[in-house]
Amino acid sequence: MTPLRVLVVGPGAVGSLLGGMLALAGASVTLLGRRPPAAADSGVGVPDVLQLEGPEGPRAIAVVRAHDPATLEQPDLTILAVKAFDLPGALEIVAHWPAMPVMTVQNGVGAEEAAAAARASPILAGSLTSAVEPIPGGVRRLRTGGIGVAAVRGDAGRLAVDLVAAFSAAGLPAVLFEDAAAMKWSKLIANLVANATSALLDMDPHAIYEDPRSFRIERNQLQEAVAVMRGLGVHPVSLPGAHVLLLLRGLRLPEPIARPIVARAIGKARGGKSPSLRLHVRGETAGPTEAHWLNGAVARAGAALGVPTPVNAGLAALVDEAAIDPDRAAWFEGRPDRLGDALAAWERSH
Repeated sequence: MTPLRVLVVGPGAVGSLLGGMLALAGASVTLLGRRPPAAADSGVGVPDVLQLEGPEGPRAIAVVRAHDPATLEQPDLTILAVKAFDLPGALEIVAHWPAMPVMTVQNGVGAEEAAAAARASPILAGSLTSAVEPIPGGVRRLRTGGIGVAAVRGDAGRLAVDLVAAFSAAGLPAVLFEDAAAMKWSKLIANLVANATSALLDMDPHAIYEDPRSFRIERNQLQEAVAVMRGLGVHPVSLPGAHVLLLLRGLRLPEPIARPIVARAIGKARGGKSPSLRLHVRGETAGPTEAHWLNGAVARAGAALGVPTPVNAGLAALVDEAAIDPDRAAWFEGRPDRLGDALAAWERSH
């Protein structure tokens, strides 16, 4: 069979991992990134080697790197692996291939709807649960995790099945989901865990779940998200490497029992990587935070349904405040009591 031709827009850690795994499975993969300042003007894709480090050991994977989509032939699939705030720009990049299937892998919810509004092509969704970080020339996989894949719209079912098989064959456990919304909202639950609170308190996730005050904030935000899912008619599911159902069951236990159990599980699941919002607020990554697409998405959906979500709305607002005000960020460091007071004040004022 002719190898699947895959274009990855946004070859950061996530895009490099997904592209590298598909290349290992036999796909022809092109990584499309911004042109480096010293790059030649031709823009034509050039062969390169992607370095992949993970549980299986280091591997060098043949890929093509490109900077100008106008020089490329239409691929069989494009994976849009940019951050949620860069998705509109990525959709513009592939607009001249209107019939080509695209796969969104952004955190939070709303990416598939944005792609559907911009395109008439088949659309797939992916939810990656592996913790990854960039390294020179490639990506490091910090823990095994996996990926969920779902067809969202159009004739994408066969392609979704093929992607699940390819990822699994390459060593990235993959599961096909019939309900894309259930998969994406369940991944959102996983993304909420010790993310906004870690960003504001500058504490490790396991420490947040060990502290009674921050534990209650965490449990309240997750309970709000589950209530919103219920209002949408969406049921939580577990993803490969993200045991969402087990987490929600654990949070229903009496607090003295739940805290140590969930704290150990959360610490192990992170693979030693700090949550994404913490990296943004503490200045380790650039650009806007993803709070708008995480806690903010829960709050917006709750408002539309009439489901109260004060903790998620407050956390989204406070994270964005702290991200632009270092003094505000420093005020919260290590102080769950201050965070609890700020959330209560935010709820009273709104």
